[in-house]
Amino acid sequence: MDIKTATALRRLRLVSAPEAVSFLILLVCSVLKRTTDFNAVPVMGAVHGVLFILYVIFWADAWNRTSWPLRTAAFYFVLSVLPTGGFFAERKLKRAAEDEVIAARARKEGVVGA
Repeated sequence: MDIKTATALRRLRLVSAPEAVSFLILLVCSVLKRTTDFNAVPVMGAVHGVLFILYVIFWADAWNRTSWPLRTAAFYFVLSVLPTGGFFAERKLKRAAEDEVIAARARKEGVVGA
């Protein structure tokens, strides 16, 4: 994996959890708006909107650089529209990155040992 691909995946991973948190907070604000006089929906809506747009931009970049199959790309996109999906995306991307590091080390040791 080249550095640009790794960077694209890292950006997607780093924005996925904050996007999920903002989505959950927005849902809570929506409930509070309807049950109390507290109305933070305009602010949280804007924050979540920016994070969602960043997620989609980083998702598209990662899909372009990694050449994911359509099924994998769709999986990560669907996770972005689920309230806690960003947490699952972050965890899965982190595991994939760790697996890639392990594979790269194994390839390096195989080349050095030969």
